[in-house]
Amino acid sequence: MTTEAKSNARERLLDAAATLTYQVGVGIGVDALCKAAGVSKRSMYQLFESKDVLLAASLEERTSSFVATLLPATDDSRTPRERILHVFEQVELQAGAPEFHGCRYLAVQVELKDQSHPASQVARRIKENLTAFFRAEAEHGGASDPDMLARQLILVFDGASARAGIGADNLAGLIVPTVTLLLDAAHVG
Repeated sequence: MTTEAKSNARERLLDAAATLTYQVGVGIGVDALCKAAGVSKRSMYQLFESKDVLLAASLEERTSSFVATLLPATDDSRTPRERILHVFEQVELQAGAPEFHGCRYLAVQVELKDQSHPASQVARRIKENLTAFFRAEAEHGGASDPDMLARQLILVFDGASARAGIGADNLAGLIVPTVTLLLDAAHVG
């Protein structure tokens, strides 16, 4: 297999893993992943040590898109309060799409339950980074307890994503007012 063919096969496998695990879950089989990517199992195992490593790489590959879609630019002029609210406005927008199945990183952690799994480790790091974003913004905004507020915000984020992802709730008009109450209670300006 040429370098170009390997790169192309690798990208197709990463795309298939991202799509299928988001739609179906991490229990998707190697055969289905390979079929969707148009790649043989032999080729998959030449490119990735295991399905677990493929799943982790797929999550890692989607991180920059997740961050770019969700978080405000680091150099924007919004207040910390507005920057936090921006995240939840984005979740509300995403949750309205029919193909929304919740936060892919939370779903992986819930499905796998194994914190040592490579995909769980990637997902945990991404979620920790989001919590750190909330904590930094809360601190910059003068929150009375930035750590507690960050934990509350990630709880709302995960709960809202999960409920919208399974179709149990519509986030429109619910998530931003809820977060606003938390920000008011924490005195974030």
